[in-house]
Amino acid sequence: MSVPRPLVILGPTGAGKSDLALAVAERFGATVVSMDAMQVYRGMDIGTAKLGVADRARVPHRCIDVRDPDEAWSAADFAAEVDRVDGRVVLCGGTTFYFRAWERGLVGTPPVDPGLRVELEGLADPHAALAVVDPALAARLHPNDRVRIVRGLEVFHATGRPLSALHAEDPGERRPAEVVWVDVEDLGPRLDARVEAMMAAGYLDEVRRLLAAGYARSLGPMRSLGYAHLAAHLAGELDLEEAVRRTQRDTRRLARKQRSFLRANGYRAGGDVWEAARRAFGD
Repeated sequence: MSVPRPLVILGPTGAGKSDLALAVAERFGATVVSMDAMQVYRGMDIGTAKLGVADRARVPHRCIDVRDPDEAWSAADFAAEVDRVDGRVVLCGGTTFYFRAWERGLVGTPPVDPGLRVELEGLADPHAALAVVDPALAARLHPNDRVRIVRGLEVFHATGRPLSALHAEDPGERRPAEVVWVDVEDLGPRLDARVEAMMAAGYLDEVRRLLAAGYARSLGPMRSLGYAHLAAHLAGELDLEEAVRRTQRDTRRLARKQRSFLRANGYRAGGDVWEAARRAFGD
């Protein structure tokens, strides 16, 4: 009997990927593996749009609530977790680099130099520095994605070459999967409304609890999207209306960058999720 291929549901944030993955996994008896770089962190629930506990209990889920915000998680961790799942798998999320790491493998890069990392993390604007040495990678990363920005700078300083160029040279042989890119026209208003719904659900209190638990604003997860802006509000640096406005703005920017990354890596919007699931799982 052949091993079923993973079904991969890609697309920008807010396009409805998680609900689709849940429905498909329930119908086909599959495990959902989250490809969201922030949903791995405990306590970051509202701002990462995690499905509720009851929904996640309907089918097995992986890569959700597996780290504290001050613990490391990487694309290699994600790829290894996918390979641990027996049976049918639905990969779902907006961190497409994670899927790329599983599908094509990770290129060889230099090990971490602790001294260099400290120096690079101390830069006033590491994203601007990355744009100088690796503009292709900088264009794909949100300015608050400090972990991957610093790693891109590390690779350049260690090798003299952009990480994006290394990836382009060594894409690796693609592992088989059924890939569907789901999207929504005119996504901007939907994203703005989602942020407002998150605020009504207690997003600000979630950020307050994380800060009270001792998770510093300098941590990578705490610098992501709305967490950074709401933390700035709680520190008295932004009024709440402006913090929400910036969160909405950055969420729309993230969706655009996710679409650009998908196009640049050869994926195309469209396709029927249920047909793809039947091809992947043989039903």
